[in-house]
Amino acid sequence: MITSTFEQLGSNVLYVMASSPEMEAMVGDIASMTAGIMSPTLTLGDAKALERVRSVEAVDPVNENYVKVIAGRESKIAIIHGASPAYQVVYNYSLASGQFISDRNVTSSARVVVLGNNVAEDLFGPFDPLGQRVRIKEKRFTVIGTLEPKGGAIMGVSLDDVVVVPITTFQSRLFTQYTTRGEAAVQSIGIKVASPEMVDEVTYEIETILRERHRLSASEENDFTIVSMEEMIGSLGLIIGIFTLFLGAIASVSLLVGSIGIMNIMLVSVTERTKELGLRMAVGAKRRDILVQFLLEAAILSLVGGSIGITGGWMVSKAISLIDVGGMTIPSVVSPDIVILTVSISIFIGLASGVYPAAMASRLNPIDALRHE
Repeated sequence: MITSTFEQLGSNVLYVMASSPEMEAMVGDIASMTAGIMSPTLTLGDAKALERVRSVEAVDPVNENYVKVIAGRESKIAIIHGASPAYQVVYNYSLASGQFISDRNVTSSARVVVLGNNVAEDLFGPFDPLGQRVRIKEKRFTVIGTLEPKGGAIMGVSLDDVVVVPITTFQSRLFTQYTTRGEAAVQSIGIKVASPEMVDEVTYEIETILRERHRLSASEENDFTIVSMEEMIGSLGLIIGIFTLFLGAIASVSLLVGSIGIMNIMLVSVTERTKELGLRMAVGAKRRDILVQFLLEAAILSLVGGSIGITGGWMVSKAISLIDVGGMTIPSVVSPDIVILTVSISIFIGLASGVYPAAMASRLNPIDALRHE
């Protein structure tokens, strides 16, 4: 679900964020995503300059923060984006009703807002929000549009829990922030490239333009970071892989404990049924028959336990998928190949755990076994 959310934005999207070499040296990539708040270096002028880069379809400067949006007696915590008309193109949002922010709204720092799907539903329910007033930081904004449901979430925040205002309004009326040069700051710049094949070339041109605009000498490090969506997805895949290994280690311990439990049960079974085994061997049962009997019992025992586990896991996963967290649910998928793999592992664990008890049972001396009390 997380990966698909990132992929919705496309592999031809670049993000330019403020950063500092000192912070990157301390904490790596995470600093590049947070340093924009701590030491802003990007401006609207930078975003305007990047529009001239070849093969660039859209450039959108964005500032963001969390706010409480109030309409009458209803309120909603949402993430507010100060953006330009290119926001729709870069972040792949579609209008459900009304209109989006225009260049005129940006130029005049208008108090207008576009509501994400969840925000519109929570504040206005079945009523049409167009033309209605909402309050953000005690300032009144007019709703001029609503967005289509997008689904998905990034960092635990639903992509439908957004409100969008003109970036100049964000800078001058809501959250004022300046660069060291005294210009209104931009936290990040989203850039949509014409095609994924042009990403590397565009990245180089962006770096060249920004270094020149920020007057950085050849010996100075960049005071910005350029990240592609492919890099984000790759980093995400690495994190998910680490979690997979971690969960796999926990599962391995569970399998080890389960196999020891099956072996103990089978050993107890051999001890309790020694006389019965002696009788079987006395009337002609061969060692192979005893061995196969106990291996089958171990396999059936683990198969039943595995089936109970699969059923329980499926029920829990379905129950989790029904939980609504801030208007977002986590989809659950139980695929047939995973079920087949799990059943196979259960049977294998049972056979492996039953080998020693089965071999022990097959080696019993019939006379000694018949005398066993």
